[in-house]
Amino acid sequence: MFHVVLVEPEIPQNAGNIARTCAATGCKLHLVRPLGFELDDKYLKRAGLDYWQYADVTVHDSFQDVLASLDGVPFYYFTTKARKCYTEATFGADCALVFGKETAGLDEELLVANRESCLRIPMRDGLRSLNLSNCVAVAVFEAFRQNNFSGLEERGELHRLQW
Repeated sequence: MFHVVLVEPEIPQNAGNIARTCAATGCKLHLVRPLGFELDDKYLKRAGLDYWQYADVTVHDSFQDVLASLDGVPFYYFTTKARKCYTEATFGADCALVFGKETAGLDEELLVANRESCLRIPMRDGLRSLNLSNCVAVAVFEAFRQNNFSGLEERGELHRLQW
């Protein structure tokens, strides 16, 4: 199982979109306080639509709580500051994909302590960052791709348009 960890997310629409992605893929979503919204925020609920019932969401008081709850699981930290591209990582069937808050990303201290596990999503020079929910989708589907999309379909195959 893949775990998506949002450290101090600020924008409810992003968190709602990410919850929807997690519901659709079976990823577990971990939200780390403080949150920039309430869990009953109308924008959060609207972005997640009717997928909330399918989302497995846990709220943690600190990132240390996440580390303790996922002991032994490899962590990958997404940041614009990383040298290694996300496609250079090998995602096992059980790993945590960690993302920081929209305005500041992950703490520098956390990134320095985990330099070898830091990954970036390439983008044009001179731009600050991509949208958080888009980054999560890119990372989640790369992890699934590397694992032959295992677990996404009960039949073990991807849906195809049938004409």
